Amino acid sequence: MSRRCDLTGKGPLVANRVSHSHHKTKKRQLPNLQNKRVWVPEVGRFVRLNITARTLRSVTKLGLFQYCKKNKLDFNAIVGR
Repeated sequence: MSRRCDLTGKGPLVANRVSHSHHKTKKRQLPNLQNKRVWVPEVGRFVRLNITARTLRSVTKLGLFQYCKKNKLDFNAIVGR
């Protein structure tokens, strides 16, 4: 399972962990990914998505079809997996 959002494509970032003595070491900042089943009434079935919590809030509010339409995503590619 890749650590990447299915809708937005957000993935891990690299940052510095800074100690009290100001030594810097690399760390990974992972996105808040959730594996969810989203009901799509346009198709009449559930779709499994690996999406970030922020995107999940938007999809819950708008619906998956409207979210894809608003962000110019291919709805059939997402649902047809």
